[in-house]
Amino acid sequence: MSTATASLIEHQFPIEGMTCASCVGRVEKALKAVAGVQAVSVNLATERATVNAAPSTLAASLVAAVQKAGYSVGTESTEDGRAVPSRSKGEPWWPVALAAALSLPLVLPMLAMVFGIEWTINGWLQLALATPVQFWLGARFYRAGWKAVRAGAGNMDLLVALGTSAG
Repeated sequence: MSTATASLIEHQFPIEGMTCASCVGRVEKALKAVAGVQAVSVNLATERATVNAAPSTLAASLVAAVQKAGYSVGTESTEDGRAVPSRSKGEPWWPVALAAALSLPLVLPMLAMVFGIEWTINGWLQLALATPVQFWLGARFYRAGWKAVRAGAGNMDLLVALGTSAG
């Protein structure tokens, strides 16, 4: 969506895949590097970027810069064919609930130690409970961390993936 103001064009579009302040910084840096861009503002809470650029700056070059930084630009279409920002539907709650349910049998023996109760579950059962939490329900951290590595930067997702893998 673009509007002309004082010989600059304001582009506003949603950015998908940002999870922390370093993501915002990478997107802003990538957009500022595009020729003709005068000002960039990226908001993590609304997942939106606002770019003021010269009329010669193509929206496609802005999208390409965001994609090169490891993120995607989301749009929806209205009935008349115009592109409008997509609304975030929010994260589903069930992965967190399932991860908590699978992790609870692993946490209970640790909590019991506080009261002097020595109890543990079979190692193979521990592996069976922890593996889906780590690699299926936690896969989003690996995907986002890999994008950060490809973009030549680090972020919290990469730290979570490295830390939980080491553990």
